[in-house]
Amino acid sequence: MALSISAAVLLGIIVFLLVKGGYVRVGSALACTLFGFTLAATGLAPTINSGLTSLAGLLSSL
Repeated sequence: MALSISAAVLLGIIVFLLVKGGYVRVGSALACTLFGFTLAATGLAPTINSGLTSLAGLLSSL
């Protein structure tokens, strides 16, 4: 659970920096956020979660 919270915070910071830097507009960031919430409610969510967990495990072993 702690991994998903820290990943959400990290991605939130990245989105904030992209919006602030002018690389992404607020509307695009909002659309991507809503897409993420919609995707989390589908059957694909466990697959994405396990993939992120595997990636975190791979990166932590380096």
